[in-house]
Amino acid sequence: MVNDAQRAAAQNFRNLHAEGVFVLPNAWDALSAAVIAEAGAPAIATTSAGASWALGRTDGERLSREDMVALIRRITSVVSVPVTADIESGYGPTPSDVAATIAAVVDAGAVGVNLEDSLAPGGPLHEPAAQAERLRAARTAAAAAGLPELVVNARTDVYLFGIGAEAGRFDDVLARSIAYAEAGADSLFVPGLLDLPTLTALAEKSPLPINVMTGPGGPSVAELAAAGVRRVSVGSALTQAAYARAAEAARELLEKGTYSALADGPDFGAVQGLLRS
Repeated sequence: MVNDAQRAAAQNFRNLHAEGVFVLPNAWDALSAAVIAEAGAPAIATTSAGASWALGRTDGERLSREDMVALIRRITSVVSVPVTADIESGYGPTPSDVAATIAAVVDAGAVGVNLEDSLAPGGPLHEPAAQAERLRAARTAAAAAGLPELVVNARTDVYLFGIGAEAGRFDDVLARSIAYAEAGADSLFVPGLLDLPTLTALAEKSPLPINVMTGPGGPSVAELAAAGVRRVSVGSALTQAAYARAAEAARELLEKGTYSALADGPDFGAVQGLLRS
């Protein structure tokens, strides 16, 4: 049941989109979320890729709705900052599938969601009108669950998957942003787009604040802010960085019998404390 604290968290998360730029590090389990919150993140997003890998699966809606909801429930039990859930394509193609997912994640404590317009990894995409109906279902389901403040981040994969002719992608995304805004979306997530002039044009013309996914080699947060981006996330990059550090430490241990790569980790008690707070 939604309580006053969850409503306040949803409003706080909504307010982050109002001006300036904010960064959303992506968590893949409860401890990564606690570590990110301890680092000072104003809110936390989940990563479906990282969560899938942690459960021994590949990304691409290989998680069930139940798996994802259980993850959100574990995360919201250990952090006090707002949590927004990567619900992939809604765990089903229909508006009623999306509505069921929204009801479940709100019950698990989420105050925001990402909803993709992909029918499958790599495409094709839902037509804008069909995706708008799914977004309306999300908006209606959030209100019915007692959280009309839920922040719905409408993700379009036009650039990520190279959908359509390159020359037409900007107009496609802009048309989708208008349709998605009319359907009740609160922000537009455009993974795969990091070209600063294009982002500037989109931020100027879109009725929705823009969320991008960046990482090594991408523009800095300051550069993205100057282009008008409001929300910056990193997808699975933190998960990959954590696994890279684990691989480095394992190689050193196995090949050299030394432990320097293990030296900077938090001590046992500190980790325990993060999960008890």
